[in-house]
Amino acid sequence: MSTYLIIGANRGIGLELASQLKDRGEDVIATCKFTSSDLDSLSVRVETGIDITSGDAVIKLRENLKDTKVDVLIQNAGIAEFNSLSNLDPQSILNQFEVNALSPLCFVQSMINKLRQPAKIALISSRMGSIEDNS
Repeated sequence: MSTYLIIGANRGIGLELASQLKDRGEDVIATCKFTSSDLDSLSVRVETGIDITSGDAVIKLRENLKDTKVDVLIQNAGIAEFNSLSNLDPQSILNQFEVNALSPLCFVQSMINKLRQPAKIALISSRMGSIEDNS
């Protein structure tokens, strides 16, 4: 049995990963800003209040993990704000870059000491994998 840490697991791809890994018998730690009834029903360890752009939240998670070693870290948290050339919002683009690119890298760096060697790290984006949002 391996320990999986899934960042962004209250819905979508993160929730499905948590469900399938739990069904497979893996130890799952699921994080989210706000939990969901679907996530709570999985009977996995849920860490709420985790916003990867918040240094305080990342420190809280590290403290809550205590001596837990993670075999696989799946960074799935992200946002999608829609912009076009005719309706360009530079602040929105910067926000998406912070949440979807910079913060995941900083988060992984902050969790290095929590990873069992050899560990695996997956950085994924839910939006491009969405079947419903295929426009």
